[in-house]
Amino acid sequence: MNSWFKIKLGLGALVTRGALVSRLAVVSVVSALVAIVGFSSPVLAAEGLATDWQLGLSKSVTPIMDQIVEFHNLLFILITVITIFVLALLIYVIIRFNEKANPVPSKTTHSTSLEFAWTVVPILILLAISIPSWRLLSAQYDFPKADVTIKAIGNQWNWDYEYSDHEGISFTSIMKTDDELEAGEPRLLSTDNVVVVPVNKVIHVLITADPAGVIHNWTVPSFGVKADAVPGRVVRTWFKARQTGTYYGQCSELCGKDHAFMPIQVKVVTVKEYEKWLQWANEEYASNDSIDDDVRVAKKPEADVKEVTTLTGIAK
Repeated sequence: MNSWFKIKLGLGALVTRGALVSRLAVVSVVSALVAIVGFSSPVLAAEGLATDWQLGLSKSVTPIMDQIVEFHNLLFILITVITIFVLALLIYVIIRFNEKANPVPSKTTHSTSLEFAWTVVPILILLAISIPSWRLLSAQYDFPKADVTIKAIGNQWNWDYEYSDHEGISFTSIMKTDDELEAGEPRLLSTDNVVVVPVNKVIHVLITADPAGVIHNWTVPSFGVKADAVPGRVVRTWFKARQTGTYYGQCSELCGKDHAFMPIQVKVVTVKEYEKWLQWANEEYASNDSIDDDVRVAKKPEADVKEVTTLTGIAK
């Protein structure tokens, strides 16, 4: 009985050891493949919004997002190297120091060089991570002079926008229902009133929330912008988009039953188109004395402003 029990234990150890090596090998291969193909690339990432089977982060169109992508890729390389190194050590220990290959184990209890290495190497890795991290953090909070200032107010569950440089422009942005979507507009991301900004201009966004509400989060991945909207507090962020197009985001802070239905839609246009939109918006929103959460404040576009309404995203 004792012999049979020992045989079972030996087989069990062999199976467990083999399974461990196999699992570690699979983890290493998967990590390496993800690291190789997971880098953010304009080819892999769609413009403005995520797509099915997309690899990498959203396409970057701002200097801040460029740094975020570079930092992300650096960490991917470090993580992959560390994973493969640790796997190699584990496999070596399993093969070299098992009972059969090494029946008389070493009684070594101290190694100055080894202890020096496992202390210094992690420090160097952390330094390699900290330098670009500090650089990115500094860039995010180093605010250039604003060309346009917009105030975003999170409500339950929509966004109010006020153009601080133009007192007459303020509106509520509400997600379009399926019946309101036009051809090519993404579901759950399109809004009735769109934030419009000029290309290659510094945009400051002042973010807050309804004082009687809850915390929200204003996030647009392609801009590298993600900031909490806190009741009673104003948070400032900025971006400078270098490419025209429509970019989407969502509230990224759990805020209640309709958290999933608070999209953000930003239209980046040329300076000339932006000036035309300002003329239209000054007339369109002139009669709105206040922003009502329950009412869509934009009037139906008139025939003489059809050229500009393509920038607003307002259903005709």
